[in-house]
Amino acid sequence: MSSAIMNSAALAPKVAVQTAKHSTFAGASLKASVKATTPAAARFVCRAEGGEIEKADRSKDSLYFASSQSLSYLDGTLPGDFGFDPLGISDPEGAGGYITPSWLAYSEVLHGRWAMLGVAGCMTPEILGKAGVIPESTGLVWFKSGVVPPSGTFEYWTDPFTLFFVELVLMSFAEHRRIQDYRNPGSMGKQYFLGLEAALGGSGDAAYPGGQFFNVFNLGSQDMDKMKLKEIKNGRLAMCAMVGIYFQAIVTGDGPFQNLQDHLAGGVGASIFSNFGK
Repeated sequence: MSSAIMNSAALAPKVAVQTAKHSTFAGASLKASVKATTPAAARFVCRAEGGEIEKADRSKDSLYFASSQSLSYLDGTLPGDFGFDPLGISDPEGAGGYITPSWLAYSEVLHGRWAMLGVAGCMTPEILGKAGVIPESTGLVWFKSGVVPPSGTFEYWTDPFTLFFVELVLMSFAEHRRIQDYRNPGSMGKQYFLGLEAALGGSGDAAYPGGQFFNVFNLGSQDMDKMKLKEIKNGRLAMCAMVGIYFQAIVTGDGPFQNLQDHLAGGVGASIFSNFGK
């Protein structure tokens, strides 16, 4: 797909700007000429679809710090696309190796999901332990559960090194299957796996495989685009939350739930501002 951005700029009235670009699709060369003679705020992207030019109007979209360059490749087709890419990370002109726009979009979804699980995993034992739902011995702060040995350990069914090795092997197997499905969508449904091939075949989109294992409750059956938007928003928030959890643990030595309780009780006296001097 080739795309050329046409974004009218708020310049002086009656100033004409003409740009010409050559793009190639369907074996032919296309020359586009754009003129802007009056200030306007309309923003739209031209995309080549099957030999035809389709205009994607983004003037009604919620855009944050979008630029003409970012809008040349962020055309609103990705979930959570607000035109925000000040560093040009997803710019296809700078893509190379694994760092391609499609890979970045895919990895953002996966990192968001892991971050959501991570936030829940860091907070839930601490909350349940303080509420008396689970024994105090198991309601540990996340960094005292053995994940950071110098901060504390826990008596699991085996020693931490054996447990880590088992997790490494299992995660390596799962991650290899995941990358294979990304490179060749649907391939996991063709490779034998204990008779579960049909359930692991995916949907053709590696980021949203669906099926009875990866979408147990059939979420998004009515409006999948809405669910994708909610997921990526919550995933981005969770990634920021995980960074906060890490730094709070380093600075305060407490878990996220205890930090929240301290902040609610002390206000500004227990906040990021009060921790700057520590």
